[in-house]
Amino acid sequence: MKSVDEHLAEILATVRPLAPLELELDQALGATLAEEVSSPVPLPPFDNSAMDGYAVRAEDVADVPVTLPVTDDVPAGSVELRAVGPGHTMRIMTGAPLPAGADAVVPVEWTDGGTVSVRISRTVSAGNAIRRAGEDVGAGEVVLKPGTLIGPAQLGIIAGVGRRRVLARPRPRVVVVSTGAELVEPGGQLAPGQIWESNSFTLTAAVREAGGEGFRGESVGDDPGVLLDRLDTHLMRADAIITSGGVSMGAYEPVKEALSPLGTVRFEKVAMQPGMPQGFGVLGEDEVPIFALPGNPVSSFVSFMLFVRPALDKMRGLPAGPPETVTARVTGPLRSPAGRRSFLRGVLAADRTVSPVHGQGSHQLAALASANALIVVPEDETEVPEGASVEVIAL
Repeated sequence: MKSVDEHLAEILATVRPLAPLELELDQALGATLAEEVSSPVPLPPFDNSAMDGYAVRAEDVADVPVTLPVTDDVPAGSVELRAVGPGHTMRIMTGAPLPAGADAVVPVEWTDGGTVSVRISRTVSAGNAIRRAGEDVGAGEVVLKPGTLIGPAQLGIIAGVGRRRVLARPRPRVVVVSTGAELVEPGGQLAPGQIWESNSFTLTAAVREAGGEGFRGESVGDDPGVLLDRLDTHLMRADAIITSGGVSMGAYEPVKEALSPLGTVRFEKVAMQPGMPQGFGVLGEDEVPIFALPGNPVSSFVSFMLFVRPALDKMRGLPAGPPETVTARVTGPLRSPAGRRSFLRGVLAADRTVSPVHGQGSHQLAALASANALIVVPEDETEVPEGASVEVIAL
């Protein structure tokens, strides 16, 4: 059997980062920046008020209380040139440009709020409540570098420097297809021998949580020809495809039967539990990666975390490798088959203890739903005593 590390290495050697595209800002969330972004002007572009209040000369309010005439209002967005003369003041709003002559802003809370004249009860020093031009970003300064993941704050600064679009690697479009004649859509009536289909919902959600665009395809029965036709249709819009089921050693394995003759997808045993049967390769002229995952719900989800999620990171232009682990102390004994790396479901607590959940079967989806971590037991260990240190993958 191939090791977990070997299988992941083969996957990461095959997948490629997506080509950068010019993306509008409303399409760029979750994309990875592929260019430097700099500001053409200083930010803020002008001295402005940090508060609602009164623009003053600090020397005029050195002795308080003092009453000053209010000569004008300065609203945010004003383009008129204004100046504050000695012994005078202007009402000013947050974000409004500071009038010439003024060197401080008195917050309105320190005054009686007058509009013709104002009584100021507290003194201020020069520079009080003023945002200076360029104090955030200087003209020409780089604000974001290539490889930056674009989140809400990054979108804000891109817009804040006046950019409408950016060059970025988009979120991978991933189509998920479940296989099996026994599958029924949730909400439908079950006949004897049937189950409600859940894998595609789990995996599509996992794609989205991992930063991709997940598209759930209609499930396919056990006919390899139907599956090939379905996959051919999905190739037109997919950067990657995930299938679940149909990869084991028995009869009626449509994924293996359909894809093995192509010669571009390999089906192998990986030394892991759950999730031993795995398939991976590429489809079509564009060599779209396809991940053929096992059909048991826990097996497919664990396989996604170990193999698909790192591949999506690479496609996004992000650092890619095995899932990060933390060290924890296990609260109960563990058992694992010799020669396989086990990924047991557990609950990781704030005190860095991890408790195995009840129900470690690869079909036990309810146990997976109650877990927030995978406890890793190496291939050469068959028993782990209570209280031992273990590596844990946080979900």
